[in-house]
Amino acid sequence: MRALVVIPTYNELGNLSPLVESVIERNEDFDALIIDDGSPDGTGLLAEHLKEVYPGRIEVIHRQGKLGLATAYLTGFRYGLMKGYDYLFEMDADFSHNPLYLPKFIETMAERNADVVLGSRYVAGGGVTRWPWYRKIISRGGSLYAGVLLGIPVKDVTGGFKCFSRKVLESINLGTVGSSGYGFQIEMTYRAIKAGFTVVEMPIVFEERREGTSKMSPTILIEALWMVPKLRVEASLRGVQETASDRMRS
Repeated sequence: MRALVVIPTYNELGNLSPLVESVIERNEDFDALIIDDGSPDGTGLLAEHLKEVYPGRIEVIHRQGKLGLATAYLTGFRYGLMKGYDYLFEMDADFSHNPLYLPKFIETMAERNADVVLGSRYVAGGGVTRWPWYRKIISRGGSLYAGVLLGIPVKDVTGGFKCFSRKVLESINLGTVGSSGYGFQIEMTYRAIKAGFTVVEMPIVFEERREGTSKMSPTILIEALWMVPKLRVEASLRGVQETASDRMRS
């Protein structure tokens, strides 16, 4: 079993070192891929230092400028598939996703015969800490909106702490993923479900970042709002096309 934790970074100088230490030192089967978008605070230089501290366990990809969370994860997924990893994780660099949960994802995948495990704030045992009321409403409302409109039984569809088995990412055409932010999280989960894979939610407690400022913006929220009906329309069109192709073959 080989697992790769993909960690996008932008100005995470205060968080990165203890996070990577927690990921690497507690989990001998887990490696880390840091994808830094040209952080002006020196995060990229720190990532290179950590690569030297943990030889063979950490790789670093440097990108020029803020290219976005979704493209970082897609880059990480392609890297992980190329390197032969069995499981690929999405994980924030700010400690909102606790590294102590990492082995539990793999355990849950085995116990429940799952292909994707989502770290869920909104199932029994999950939760959030130190969030203002309006952020809780936005998060839960967004998950409810996406779940109902797309018709998927997922309570925390916008969550960004998750584990994919390699066969899921091999089956999804990563080149056609067009969303970012919350929209990216929704799209990846929706595509996995539509492809027939088993998606399971595992309770986590989401913790507010330890240092730095949130990357959330109105643009990310707006993009998620229009991306959901777009996904539904695209899925309907694919269904019509597949039905027409089946009729032609028969």
